[in-house]
Amino acid sequence: MESAYPIATVAELMGDPARSSILLTLIDGSSRPAGELAILAGLSPQSASGHLSKLVDGGLLAVQGIGRHRYYKLSSADIALALEALGAIATVPAKKRTIQDPEKLALYTARTCYDHLAGRIAVGLANFLMEAEAITISGDKEYQLGRKGVAIFGGLGVDVSGLAHNRRCFARQCIDWTERKPHLAGTLGAALCSRLITLGWFARRPGTRVLRVTQQGTRELQDRLGIEVSC
Repeated sequence: MESAYPIATVAELMGDPARSSILLTLIDGSSRPAGELAILAGLSPQSASGHLSKLVDGGLLAVQGIGRHRYYKLSSADIALALEALGAIATVPAKKRTIQDPEKLALYTARTCYDHLAGRIAVGLANFLMEAEAITISGDKEYQLGRKGVAIFGGLGVDVSGLAHNRRCFARQCIDWTERKPHLAGTLGAALCSRLITLGWFARRPGTRVLRVTQQGTRELQDRLGIEVSC
């Protein structure tokens, strides 16, 4: 039976462990060649090629040829948001406990979700922006600029004046799959993430979407925003 909304087809594409691994590798918005994706997903080159073809044909990945290489990336930010949303509903809330695994702790603390911040610090940042009246809730899933938004974002070096004219959603709530609370996505979230990396508060870790909080970032987050980095 055909449907106007082919959810089953997309679910089948995402549901395969190998393909979901590829998608999650690219959720940071990066473009990677097939060989690298095969290694990161633990697949043979032949198997990876088959999975990549299905993901491209299904509209979940885009591919670009550069020289002899083909680079793959998520076809849109909506794919990253869908993956985060699936993570939120698939992750059973656990009892509060100290996370022992350093890699898992780093992932839960700060990471990228496509082009915006995610993790515990991102949720704390969204809460700060709400309390400071930089953003307010608009509808079910969106934010809008609050009465102090221009000043607060401007103080961080984010010029919000040109962002609202972007065709992409200005600011939306993205449910964080590790915290199960919203963080800031959309063009505003992307601009803020880019700016905080440029300021040196966060540093990218090669080959992963984990963000390392720098000493400067630890100090600034605590002193300016009241966000504790350590768990």
